Amino acid sequence: MTRVGCQVPNPTPASDPPDRCHYSFRSSSFPESGTCNCDDIFHAVNWESESMLALDDDKHSAILWDCAAVLRGILSLAKAVSKCQQLPAEPQSCGTGEHVETLSSKIISYDFLHRSGGVFKCPEDDKPLDYAKLYPDQEVATEIMNSLVRCTHYKDGCRWIDRLQNLQVHLDSCLFESVQCPNRCSAHLMRFNLDDHIEYLCPKRRVVCDFCAQEFPGDYMDQTHAGNCPKEVLWCENKCGAKLERRFLSNHMKNECHKRTVTCQYCDREFVYETLQTHQYQCPRFPVSCPNRCDPTKIPREEVEVHVQELCPSATTACPFKEAGCKYKCPRYSMEHHLQESQNTHLQLAWDLVRRQQQQISHLCSSLHATTHVTDGTFIWKISSYKAKYIEALYKNGKELVSQPFYTSRFGYKAALSVFLNGNGAGEGKYLSVYIKLMPGEYDNILEWPFRLPVSFTLFDQNEDVEMRAHLSESFVPDPTWKHFQKPVKNVDSLGFGYPKFVSNEILKTRDYIKDDSIIIRFDCSKLVVTQADPD
Repeated sequence: MTRVGCQVPNPTPASDPPDRCHYSFRSSSFPESGTCNCDDIFHAVNWESESMLALDDDKHSAILWDCAAVLRGILSLAKAVSKCQQLPAEPQSCGTGEHVETLSSKIISYDFLHRSGGVFKCPEDDKPLDYAKLYPDQEVATEIMNSLVRCTHYKDGCRWIDRLQNLQVHLDSCLFESVQCPNRCSAHLMRFNLDDHIEYLCPKRRVVCDFCAQEFPGDYMDQTHAGNCPKEVLWCENKCGAKLERRFLSNHMKNECHKRTVTCQYCDREFVYETLQTHQYQCPRFPVSCPNRCDPTKIPREEVEVHVQELCPSATTACPFKEAGCKYKCPRYSMEHHLQESQNTHLQLAWDLVRRQQQQISHLCSSLHATTHVTDGTFIWKISSYKAKYIEALYKNGKELVSQPFYTSRFGYKAALSVFLNGNGAGEGKYLSVYIKLMPGEYDNILEWPFRLPVSFTLFDQNEDVEMRAHLSESFVPDPTWKHFQKPVKNVDSLGFGYPKFVSNEILKTRDYIKDDSIIIRFDCSKLVVTQADPD
């Protein structure tokens, strides 16, 4: 007999073999426990079928059923097991005396169409059945459709349990039913995931860009347009505070942004654009004229001093024996004549100088042995002749005063203080700038880097009344990411780190910060301090 698939939707996967499935169901035939499984039904039906055939071979009752569908709990219908093992869809019955059959209308139609004469045999015992006597068995159909079943997707989490006749209606809206995306994107997913998929994940969804208001397919939006829309408004990456559309951002950052990086055409170093002009006032390669106007050709700023001292023919120069005591000065081009005429005088001056230097060397050697460069973390620097040095700084841009090097402890960091009396960088012309420079020291290889000691600078008020003193202090904790706090290398001229606007020149002239033409600055890294201002 040809197997015809059951027409009732199976509430369980059809892939399990009939004698190996373990689906539970309820049946009035099991009043003690209320539940059983497919294996119980299968063996019970076989046993009952064999017993009935043995007792009365003339009495025949068969039902076509599927073990995977036994979970409907229709044990009351199972009089024997048919060959095709399927539940009857649209069950039909026929009666010939005591011979009663319950068959599927689909099987009847199939056999009737393929067998001649309108007569076919019972699929169970091959006895002929009269097609004209077949009639719909409503009682069997009602019992089948009233059986309690679970949703076919119960393994996926569906909790639905109801009568078989309601199964198809439930499957049409079951959240665990696998459905295809209506956008035809090839995705198959459970119905409860469909809304999120259509709105956020489907590559064929239509998405409107928030910036340019154009509509794109979802996959193009996610992979190409998002993050590249020319009308998206972005902050300038140089952190200048400007917000522009992406299409204008590149030109802004290259040609307009005042925070953009540019290269000095003279020294090839890179600077932020807004500081370039200030840099050119100090750029060592910036071309300037000889102060003696000896040549119309421009000279790099860093070479002017050498030019004036050694090369400029118009420069007034002192006699080479100046240190010995000769006070003669003349233009460089006439110095040779003076040297020839004053040989004896110069020789005597040189001899006197040698004698004085020997005395000084002896004194310095004694002082050197008594001097220690090691501190306890505090270094005090007295800058004398303040007025003369300040005037020199006014006429010589970038004039820097550097203190004697010192160690922060016995085996500590080597450093030196740096001061610009007329300011440096942002404080140029109006402030006193102070910095601390890390220098290559003897113990750098055993120290912790980057430099992390808290730092403070103090300008002393030299008022004789201690209670009236008002010292000025700034302090900070080093940022380990700054290059100034890394291990120093040799032959590197670094500005250091500190405060370009430490104190204004106006405030400096008040009180007793300048006394006896001197100022006193203290550097301290011996204790924890609270950050009051950001150093540069």
